[in-house]
Amino acid sequence: MMATHPPLQVLDDYYLAISLLVTIAYQLLGFSVAFTFKFDKLTDFMGGSNFIWLAILTLSMSGTTNARQIVVSIFLMLWAARLSGFLLFRILKTGKDDRFDEMRDKFLPLLGFWVFQMVWVWTVSLPVTILNSPNVLHYPQPSFGKATDIIGIIIFAMALTIEAASDVQKYNFKQSKQGKQPGAVCKVGFFQYSRHPNYFGEIMIQVSIFIIAVTPASYGTVPIGSGAYAALYSSMLGWIFLTALLMFVSGLPLQERPGAKKRYEEGTSWPQYEKWLHDTSILIPLPPAIWRSLPVVVKRTIGLEFPMYVFDPAKHADQSKVRLREAEAGVHGEEGGNRGSTEPLR
Repeated sequence: MMATHPPLQVLDDYYLAISLLVTIAYQLLGFSVAFTFKFDKLTDFMGGSNFIWLAILTLSMSGTTNARQIVVSIFLMLWAARLSGFLLFRILKTGKDDRFDEMRDKFLPLLGFWVFQMVWVWTVSLPVTILNSPNVLHYPQPSFGKATDIIGIIIFAMALTIEAASDVQKYNFKQSKQGKQPGAVCKVGFFQYSRHPNYFGEIMIQVSIFIIAVTPASYGTVPIGSGAYAALYSSMLGWIFLTALLMFVSGLPLQERPGAKKRYEEGTSWPQYEKWLHDTSILIPLPPAIWRSLPVVVKRTIGLEFPMYVFDPAKHADQSKVRLREAEAGVHGEEGGNRGSTEPLR
């Protein structure tokens, strides 16, 4: 293994402590600015850019010129730079982030958000942090170009394209004349095949980085039973945590059922939205003809459209709001009204 200098051992042999301390310091700096000046514009940028600093720090401390360590570090930096850059651009255009309306002036709730961001950054960075660490580099590294390397690179390229393109497609749609119409349904580009293609791309990017990073263990140069072997496989916690976050905490749960409920009660373009829900996969991109023909049990399991996301007007809608809107409009049983059925959508 070539190196510019021996791996530096800082606090521990896996760079877990130093990466955590750097993350805490960086995020507390961002929090102090956000809370003092009631400033939303740096929040997402500080989260995304934190990944870049950790990749640079751990790679530089490792001293390695091994291609695999360099590739995964660059992949993490590319993803983070694109994400943080896009989110910074978007917040500069919108001016503020509605997520912080209830906590912008409250110290502990806002700090709680930034602490959660610390956990997100540190955990998702684990494959790169551990691959660059002294305990992994202590063992011979497989030559770059193994099947896991190639598979990871292909998945990364496809996933980054999907995530980046879908972010741009949705932003452009919202800025367009059509997108500014009340109740407009974004079903352009990748949104024809997935209701959340950006989330799918983000998850698969982290999966691809893990696939490459675990190569020394999967090819046996890091022996079974060693701490480094266990650490490399344990770094899958990064993409698992990200997936759980998007699917069960801050992603789909905040958009799927609440979004359908709002549209149903307001009645704007409800039939078009209902059709899009019925025809479009919730996460994994699929042709609409395939998704709509799948049995409900398959959608609720393999298709990842779990019952917690499904909107049932009879159970989840405020029918008084629907009746009030219909009375004000003088329209009954038309767009946005009751469908004459209490069956859940899809």
